[in-house]
Amino acid sequence: MKRIAWSRLPELLAAMATRGSLYCPLEDGAGHSRFARWEPGKEPGKEPVLTGNTRLGPKDLFFPQVEDLMRFRVSGKELEILEARVRQEPFVVFGVRPCDCRALEILDRVFLAEPEDSFYRDRRDHGTVICLACQEPEETCFCGTFGIDPGDPAGDVSAWQWEDALYLRANTEKGAALLAGLPLEEGEETAVAAAQERTRSILNRLPLRELTTEGFGREEAMLELFHRPEWDQLSESCLGCGACTFACPTCQCYDIKEFTGNREILRYRCWDSCMYSDFTIMSAGQPRPTQKERFRQRFLHKLQYFPVNQGGIFGCVGCGRCLRQCPIHMNIVKVMKTLGGAPHES
Repeated sequence: MKRIAWSRLPELLAAMATRGSLYCPLEDGAGHSRFARWEPGKEPGKEPVLTGNTRLGPKDLFFPQVEDLMRFRVSGKELEILEARVRQEPFVVFGVRPCDCRALEILDRVFLAEPEDSFYRDRRDHGTVICLACQEPEETCFCGTFGIDPGDPAGDVSAWQWEDALYLRANTEKGAALLAGLPLEEGEETAVAAAQERTRSILNRLPLRELTTEGFGREEAMLELFHRPEWDQLSESCLGCGACTFACPTCQCYDIKEFTGNREILRYRCWDSCMYSDFTIMSAGQPRPTQKERFRQRFLHKLQYFPVNQGGIFGCVGCGRCLRQCPIHMNIVKVMKTLGGAPHES
């Protein structure tokens, strides 16, 4: 266990920044925080915002919202394929919350399964994640529902803030390599235990502390949940805006598009949303033509399809972002409360 005085945090960040690009939660100018590059002595070289959760998670650092895949150059009947991949350099992400750290593990299950996504793999291999335990879980948080302990962060390095110090523990070889040579001293396990107890006591008082996954994640309940009549009422006010999917740290849907310029074609991918009417549209039409079907697909994927196919791991981490950003206040918590519990008898 390592330790550094909290007043020396800028010094620690500056030392980390010498190992590669450093990303932290920073004020975005609109009253929110999001992960952005930290640079000492220049904008946005400001103190990280380490209270609450960021408006968006660090997903974009590993799975960018827009990413070039390849280029084609056409000359007469000749077609030349050009490399569009950006060469990755080492980078560090500081201040990732335990829910977002679990979200990266969920993305790993998607992008690192065969056939492996080499673009995502490259970023994961070059990125070192420092996961910071929550000091003040928010009222919209329900990570405990999915077995996440906000007082026991994972990542390449786990970190805790207690009183006037920051405590760090390496969990992987990348984490140990990062901490080696930083201006740290030996820390006490008792301080970490006290920080964990404080966080867990707050979690046990949150409004959604009793939310459970009962009734979800079991293959035998698949058809019963699919045909529940409550989907009509749950989905009727959904706008299909996609705000929940773009805020979600575990959503991984993307579309592949092409842009044609002067004798050159760029193929790129960008985030997509299962809530959009043209999502996965084919020559025969849209396989889910109604908003109800698209709404049902989104939430059953998180609560049913993903855990059934991934050994019980749910596709939600309880970060609460969809609760805060849905304009009509329809979210996964309302779905779970409405459909949860033992399956209904037919």
